[in-house]
Amino acid sequence: MAKTDDITKMMKDMMGSFPLDMSAMQESFKTQAALAEKMSKVAIEAAEKSTEISSKWTKETLTKVSDITAVKEEPTDYTKAITDFASAQAELAAENMAAFAEVAKKVQMETVELMLAAGKDMGEDMTAAAKKATDEMTKVAKKTPAK
Repeated sequence: MAKTDDITKMMKDMMGSFPLDMSAMQESFKTQAALAEKMSKVAIEAAEKSTEISSKWTKETLTKVSDITAVKEEPTDYTKAITDFASAQAELAAENMAAFAEVAKKVQMETVELMLAAGKDMGEDMTAAAKKATDEMTKVAKKTPAK
């Protein structure tokens, strides 16, 4: 009579023969965490710089507003004060928009650099994990007797 193999035991033995290396997962997690930390730093620095620009712009605008609200001798002086204010605001707007553009440009460049570095790191991690898995599978295959 033919002997039937226990499928459960056979599957358990087969799955036990495949080594599972968690160090590759840990390295991947570390790489992702490091990338997240660096990206957060870039975002926080950009927010800080943007806040500084906004604050400076607001202070300069309030200073100019105080010039408008001051009592003038002649009615034409009010017109001149408003015209000067509008001109100064246009100049301030141009300067501050350029400053915001510089912040955005810096964020973009740093983000691209981080993403390229992260891609390289992840590629190296994947290559190392694949090589290690291949080596382990080769060892297992050599140990397993052919039927």
